[in-house]
Amino acid sequence: QVQLVESGGGLVQPGGSLRLSCAASGFTFSSYAMSWYRQAPGKERELVARITSAGGSTNYADSVKGRFTISRDNAKNTVYLQMNSLKPEDTAVYYCNAVVWVAFQLRDYWGQGTQVTVSS
Repeated sequence: QVQLVESGGGLVQPGGSLRLSCAASGFTFSSYAMSWYRQAPGKERELVARITSAGGSTNYADSVKGRFTISRDNAKNTVYLQMNSLKPEDTAVYYCNAVVWVAFQLRDYWGQGTQVTVSS
């Protein structure tokens, strides 16, 4: 079955960096776009970044452009989110997402999430 497992979250000071990883299994990873979302307390889940299947195209939320970079390694079935110049407002649970064809249906899959806290 499809599994997405995030790692790399933690507590970091403002201006610091973190690198999130999402290990995928159960589907042909190299055939699908991958996304990172985040959800802060009391707020709706929002798209942070997306990368196409081969990694040739990316897009970002305006709030993270120039600070975050999404990348992938199709040989390792892993997608990454490099987060630099972190701000307190980046504090959230970060989720990996894939929309995958399963049994002739497109299905939405999510990881368990990893907490990122930006605080001094």
